[in-house]
Amino acid sequence: MTTKNYGRVGVLYGGHSGEREVSLQSGAGVHQALRSAGVDAHLFDTGRHSLAELAQAGFDRVFIALHGRHGEDGTLQGALELLGIPYTGSGTLASSLAMDKVMTKRIWEHHGLPTPGFVELRGEKDLDAAVERLSLPMIVKPPHEGSTLGVARIDERSQLLEGYRLAARYDDVVMAEQFIRGRELTIALLGTGADARALPIVEIVAPGGNYDYEHKYLSDDTQYICPADLPADLTASIQDIALRAYLTLGCEGWGRADVMLDAQGKPWLLEMNTSPGMTGHSLVPMAAKAAGMDYAQLCLEILAQAGCKVQGVPTGKDGG
Repeated sequence: MTTKNYGRVGVLYGGHSGEREVSLQSGAGVHQALRSAGVDAHLFDTGRHSLAELAQAGFDRVFIALHGRHGEDGTLQGALELLGIPYTGSGTLASSLAMDKVMTKRIWEHHGLPTPGFVELRGEKDLDAAVERLSLPMIVKPPHEGSTLGVARIDERSQLLEGYRLAARYDDVVMAEQFIRGRELTIALLGTGADARALPIVEIVAPGGNYDYEHKYLSDDTQYICPADLPADLTASIQDIALRAYLTLGCEGWGRADVMLDAQGKPWLLEMNTSPGMTGHSLVPMAAKAAGMDYAQLCLEILAQAGCKVQGVPTGKDGG
């Protein structure tokens, strides 16, 4: 698709979530890349401007570079459907499901996909049951946040209450998850339906195995190996599991699956990101580069797939 067909493009970034700062970086990178490719792209901060202003901005399509609540969770996607503005990435339902780690895991379990055991924590009264079912160590996290916000590893029972309270700052419900010791991998996915494909696997080697917010976005100490040093058959198996996880949730356009590979060589699905980071430290551009695609080409491929997902809704000035 040539750039002249994109029309006036909005890059939606910023927003209100705890990942606002990351989104500002992602959006700036996408905007610069699209402009360099000749696209008539314009930044639009959904945290500073209203839906009414978005409706009046005259965008023929938008690139969603938002992360977290009110950008990645299906709420914005629903508004764009009503406005008839084609958008990148997954639709309302898939975005909502993937943002809810509990629902994601229930769907994956139903379809026989490997994901660590978990317990929903609806209060401090549930902590003992979580230890009994999952044992220690375990991971405690808010199920509707990303970028490792509110995530804690619990090695001793005495740490559990503090970890629970940290996660509860971000969410009404907290998820305790079985801890998988092993190699941390991530798999970028592009496309929709039968055309969807997995890109080369990235292995993340963080200091002390602690891939937290600082080591994701601020530090240069984390090492990234792409393609990951894995046997070809295991690589293909992990990519297949990630692709199945993506399609099972109904994801479209692009996404990223996070996986742990245990000592026995078994992959475990952790979560699906439907609007991954596009910063200088981000993993989807890294995987795309290993597949022979530069940052601007990646942005253009994602943008080319923009659309409304609800049938019968008018899209764009020229029908999308």
